[in-house]
Amino acid sequence: MPDDRLSTATRERALARLVSSADAGGELDVLVIGGGITGAGIALDAASRGLDTAVVEAQDWGSGTSSRSSKLVHGGLRYLQMLDFKLVVEALAERDLLLTRVAPHLVRPVPFLYPLRHRVWERAFVGAGIALYDALASLRRGKRALPWHRHLSRAQVAEVFPDLSASAAVGAIEYWDATVDDARYVATLVRTAVGRGAHAAARTQVVELTKNDRGMVDGAVLRDLETGDVFPVKARHVISSTGVWTERSQALAGETGGLRVLASKGIHIVVPRDRVRGDAGLILQTKTSVLFVIPWSRYWVIGTTDTPWNEDLVSPTAHARDIDYVLNEANAVLEHALTRDDIVGTWAGLRPLLQPGTKEGTSSEKVSREHTVASPVPGLTVIAGGKLTTYRVMARDAVDFALGEEQASVRPSLTKSIPLTGVGTLGQMERDKRAIGRQFGWDGAMIDHLTHRYGANIGDIAQICDAQADMAVPLRHAPAYLRAEIVYALTHEGALHLEDVMHRRTRMVYEYPGEARAAVREVAEIAAGELGWTAEQRDSEVRAYLADADAVAAAALEPDDAAAARARAAAPGILRMA
Repeated sequence: MPDDRLSTATRERALARLVSSADAGGELDVLVIGGGITGAGIALDAASRGLDTAVVEAQDWGSGTSSRSSKLVHGGLRYLQMLDFKLVVEALAERDLLLTRVAPHLVRPVPFLYPLRHRVWERAFVGAGIALYDALASLRRGKRALPWHRHLSRAQVAEVFPDLSASAAVGAIEYWDATVDDARYVATLVRTAVGRGAHAAARTQVVELTKNDRGMVDGAVLRDLETGDVFPVKARHVISSTGVWTERSQALAGETGGLRVLASKGIHIVVPRDRVRGDAGLILQTKTSVLFVIPWSRYWVIGTTDTPWNEDLVSPTAHARDIDYVLNEANAVLEHALTRDDIVGTWAGLRPLLQPGTKEGTSSEKVSREHTVASPVPGLTVIAGGKLTTYRVMARDAVDFALGEEQASVRPSLTKSIPLTGVGTLGQMERDKRAIGRQFGWDGAMIDHLTHRYGANIGDIAQICDAQADMAVPLRHAPAYLRAEIVYALTHEGALHLEDVMHRRTRMVYEYPGEARAAVREVAEIAAGELGWTAEQRDSEVRAYLADADAVAAAALEPDDAAAARARAAAPGILRMA
């Protein structure tokens, strides 16, 4: 089996390959800039075609938009209103592919209720739309991945979602989509790419795009943010997938052409599961956005908003009016009102909204309403727009575009048939998890937690616990997680800092009150032992995390984006980008 682990050692090997690419004849085939969902997907697509591929990310894997989404894998009901059937079919096909072949351990089916306020015309109108949604999902070959929708009476709604206010609906339509832990999905994609031969280096920033004497982009200048070292890299093809940083990334080539992207902020709040009685999610049309109430493990995720963001792209944050808006919209349909005291966490993310057209001098291919691939300068391919669900299609399109039609036909995309690391046979996984549960005395909830996060790789967690017995027990102040999971985040999933573990390898930062402050020191002790931190390094990591938590809490009390951004800027994070 190929080694797909991400660790400090694999990062060092990746950096060594990047450095050697500048030697005569040592250039890479593909350099991918950006380690979000699309960049990770591009790395896997290119590497699986047999191309010598490297992917770099200035922060942590998935630290931008790709860890701050609504965590939905869906076809996009709203696109039916726009009559964009092609896009819906594409997204539904990708949703079902993820559920059945690519990542069934990470992507889970979830029922949603669409509440109805009118007995006749709305049921007919909305019902026809959702029936079409289901019908389009049936166009793919094979068994349906999700159940058909069904119409519910008011009495049936009360059984499925007791806390939906009686005045909020006369009935509902139940349909199915899916959810995924977006940050874990990105890390899993990067690992799978590494298992296929890709070189992956996080905390490695592109500071310049270089050109040869013909004016073609032929590589980049990188800065290792961990050490400050600066070095050149050479590649036959450079593909940029940097989301809301797209225009800044294009500018590194010294060109003014390219794609245009605006940042739109969406925020979510998290409340404990026992505060709302319901066994399904809700989808609600508001005046300014679509609001989801999503069941997730021990809590509910509620969001989102859709507002322009003109502040620091690294640290979008929720302010008081954002939070009040989400609370008010949710309370409009809930029997028992939620308050700020019920909120255990929040997050804010930026959607990269692709603007119509491209700048002068740019060759491009309009792939769909959602994403576009372009070349603002020869040798550089840029992809922007899109959504989490269709990242695989975006990655395929970007690599095809970079290679050109002839080479792409010789080396076609293979990712439709490549399962991500952790996918195993159902029977073997059932046997393994039962045996491991008995061995360590873990209950059903813990086993479900572990298999949803690691799939067939649960055996790696067991090996860590076998080697050190105290790793098999939960964290004292975050008992949903085992101590072994912290080790695994460092040895297998590429976490380099405390914030990587707290924000993305786990989601403790918004799962426990006070940004999980009580658990931070135990997590830092485990990380220090694994990474060889000194006491000073350990304490510095803790201080940086707590300062970040203080800044987010302060921002949540401010009235607008500008004030919230100023409060958030008080804690720039563990490593500042150049």
